[in-house]
Amino acid sequence: MSTRALRPDHKDRIPISKALFKHQLIATDTTAIEIEQFTNGYSNLTYLIKADQQEWVLRRPPLGAIKRGHDMGREYKVLSGLFPSFKKVPKPLFFEADAQYLGAPFYVMSRVEGTILTYQKAKELSLPCKAYTKISNTWIDSLVELHQLDYKEIGLEDLGRPEGYVERQVKNWSKQYLKAATLELSTSDFVMTWLHENQPKNYDHSIIHNDYKYDNVVFANNNWTELKAILDWEMCTLGDPLMDLGTSLGYWTMQEDDPLFQKTLPSPTVLKGNPKRSEIVESYTRKSGRPINNLIFYYAFGLFKIAVIAQQIFYRYSQGYTDNPKFKNLDKVCAFLLQTAQQSIQKKRIESLY
Repeated sequence: MSTRALRPDHKDRIPISKALFKHQLIATDTTAIEIEQFTNGYSNLTYLIKADQQEWVLRRPPLGAIKRGHDMGREYKVLSGLFPSFKKVPKPLFFEADAQYLGAPFYVMSRVEGTILTYQKAKELSLPCKAYTKISNTWIDSLVELHQLDYKEIGLEDLGRPEGYVERQVKNWSKQYLKAATLELSTSDFVMTWLHENQPKNYDHSIIHNDYKYDNVVFANNNWTELKAILDWEMCTLGDPLMDLGTSLGYWTMQEDDPLFQKTLPSPTVLKGNPKRSEIVESYTRKSGRPINNLIFYYAFGLFKIAVIAQQIFYRYSQGYTDNPKFKNLDKVCAFLLQTAQQSIQKKRIESLY
């Protein structure tokens, strides 16, 4: 994943030497520190810290963000619970709840070296079609493995309330959309009403990542047979594993999708050789042994949740909390995702929607 020098408005916000020294990662609090910001992602701010020929990654909430969804202590707890038995996460090193260092809570973890398959990276590699079979299989295997973990055994049973999870998600994401809305869209009312009326009542319980996609995983190398780490655990909780799959399907744009959809969610999944969304569903079902009886609901909800996230980020941009130009059209992204969710509901399928 690429990094860049800190933007001017961030330069004085990362006085990290004292915290690194406190937690015995550097020899003195005057040790020379290099800091760069990771360019990928739209939510929590992520930085590369270099000192004494070592590298770590720091995560903190975005500027001006509400606490909900950006709880660094909770994210650190997830990593700490998973790491001893599920090694596909970065090693958590320390958490600082005290805002004295950065003006907000943050945590530091190990840096995981490997390949993060963004759309740009996939284009650079010019992968053969057959490579995407390996990539998708490895990716699905790790999602199934995560969903099969015994969350009670690893001490994460208090991470969430799996009973009633789907109902709360529909209700809470609808509230969050209405709070952040900047446009009047009939599609939003249609989608929210349909999700409320068609949600499943009975479902399995598991640990779920809630943002599982190619640019949130690290492959060990270009053989694509080993997934080294899953990143970005801020939305991890206990709930219906098919909600996790639905979000992944929401990000899974395809070559046959509308060009605007591909542009809205740029992903290496649009490149030739990738399985279709329906094939991802078949593969997950086969590997997990878990049937999917409400596929349209899970896909539509995945699109809706991604739309809300885009709208929330646009709202922060519109209020002046960030001036990052990549946020300026996210209200239009939200509108298109809502339209796509409506198309899926009305046509009762997850492909060939336009």
